[in-house]
Amino acid sequence: MTIEVPVLRLGLAGFTEAQQKSAADAAAAAASARARWELGGFAEADAWWLEGSRTVLMANDHLRVQPAVPSGRSVQLALADVDRPVAFTQPVVAPGFKPAVTFPLQERPVAVAVLHKFADWLQTMLSQFALASSIAEHQPGLVSGSWEVLRGSQLLAVVDLKLGAGTMPGVTSADFQEASWCIRDHGAVLIPPSYPRASVSQLMWQYAQRSERDLLPPHYRTQPLYFRRPPRLPQRQMKDAHLLLMRELLAHPGMNFKGLQQATGLGESALVRVLSALYVVGSITSNAKRAMGGAPASTASRDSIVHEQSAYVSVLDSTPRPSDLPHRPALDMTAPAPLGLLPEH
Repeated sequence: MTIEVPVLRLGLAGFTEAQQKSAADAAAAAASARARWELGGFAEADAWWLEGSRTVLMANDHLRVQPAVPSGRSVQLALADVDRPVAFTQPVVAPGFKPAVTFPLQERPVAVAVLHKFADWLQTMLSQFALASSIAEHQPGLVSGSWEVLRGSQLLAVVDLKLGAGTMPGVTSADFQEASWCIRDHGAVLIPPSYPRASVSQLMWQYAQRSERDLLPPHYRTQPLYFRRPPRLPQRQMKDAHLLLMRELLAHPGMNFKGLQQATGLGESALVRVLSALYVVGSITSNAKRAMGGAPASTASRDSIVHEQSAYVSVLDSTPRPSDLPHRPALDMTAPAPLGLLPEH
């Protein structure tokens, strides 16, 4: 089994170019067997570093971080909406503001230690990545059902369409290397109360955002593609590119990869990543019979369709096909603004 190490993205605000270089060096030095760090876009980052000397505390517990480069923009945050680890470089000059985590950026060992602490706080997500990676590794042999993932007698994870996916706290990708996937009867598995739980769609979606594995089947690069159903996820988790692709496939069923490139302006690698995320949650298909509004399939033809698709479909989606679902209103494909992030122009 290939051991995948997830990438965690660090967003910066208020940093000079020299400080950005120092942060990038610290991120590279913080790589470990459980996660790698790299700088990323602020809104999509897993954690934030904010420059303390450029942070201003405003009314209603809002923060404003002033830019340090000519092309930068100030960032305004509502502290109550911050949902990820955040640390401030020293000194923090805002009167009366005492953040929980501060550190001297120029001291690399301390900065690296902050990122290790962040990884501790993100351990649930890292464990869920490890489980999703194991699903991707074993998916050719998986079929719809309830599964227990065991290493000896130790229960590492449970995967069930109705219950969701539960992972043992602290489990890593290395733990799954010698694990066995054991199928159980529906209703015969239980997720222990101490195991963090996520829907299988959520599990695979966040995996697709981080994995460097090629998750898109080769024929999805050549055959016509169709919209199947919206991802069973909060809309705020979808980026503009996901919404754009769903809109194009809904409006123009049967577009192929090159057509989508021309329609969206996305480069090849970016388009592959976006399509991969939609694929692993069952939102797109290369089979017109499985498309939203497609003709109902007989039981026999449905069996052949399942085998034609990746096991992601059979593992993640045993629910009725779109033709069996009640009529939905027109989809709202408007991209939502990220909560708690109010950049100023």
